[in-house]
Amino acid sequence: MERPVVGIIGNSYLIDNQYPVHATGSMNSAAVSAVAGAIPIMIPADPELFALDELLSTCDGFLFTGGRPNVHPEEYGEQATEAHGTFDRNRDRVALGLIRKCADRGQPILGLCRGFQEFNVALGGTLHPEIRELPGRMNHRMPPDGSLEEKFALRHTISLNPGGVFSRLFDANEIMVNSLHGQGIKKAGDRIGVDGFAPDGTEEAIFVKDAPGFALAVQWHPEYNASEDPVSQKLFQSFGKALRAWNNRTKSCSVGRVESLRTIRKSA
Repeated sequence: MERPVVGIIGNSYLIDNQYPVHATGSMNSAAVSAVAGAIPIMIPADPELFALDELLSTCDGFLFTGGRPNVHPEEYGEQATEAHGTFDRNRDRVALGLIRKCADRGQPILGLCRGFQEFNVALGGTLHPEIRELPGRMNHRMPPDGSLEEKFALRHTISLNPGGVFSRLFDANEIMVNSLHGQGIKKAGDRIGVDGFAPDGTEEAIFVKDAPGFALAVQWHPEYNASEDPVSQKLFQSFGKALRAWNNRTKSCSVGRVESLRTIRKSA
């Protein structure tokens, strides 16, 4: 059976501070392949290399991953400050437009960490540059020391709205997740439904309310240990199911167009 294709939005880096590369974490590719059952391909974050419509016709869905650079605050009408950190304007230009197009057409999309923030900004929301500085909030950032296992360890619960999108997906009203982010939602976009919260009230699970297809994003990193963690498994398996449905739909449409052309040619 032919597997669907997932475009993983990459990040820009410099090797040895001079050689430019596009990259994505291998955990993202592994989760897409092993758990979602799809073929992962990396999309370089450079809008000069392709048109968004070319990506839409090449991939069945998209994964918007985490990354050190943050969404530039100009994208939500604010001035950049030192607290906003570093930026990748090319990724902004690729990711935000792609999210809007996919949300409108029902093409499956899944956002993780920065991808969660991109969902909110793309659909009209704003971000806090550093949520740990807000009264009553905990530090959600990655621990500075320790092994990879310690940094990605489960750190806090998420309370899900009973009967909501994520509660039904996970078959639970509370789950445990890791936490490796500094920014968070300031104002949710008009099309964004907030469906899960950390113990300090930080928004952690969202969906696009009017999207005709799979359009979910989480503030944690479910790609870590995705084949073993039951929460990650359910999220990526649900994404995979939506990808296969989209793939089958587009194949059916293609077959229908071919048959229509054949009928026209025969009758001509």
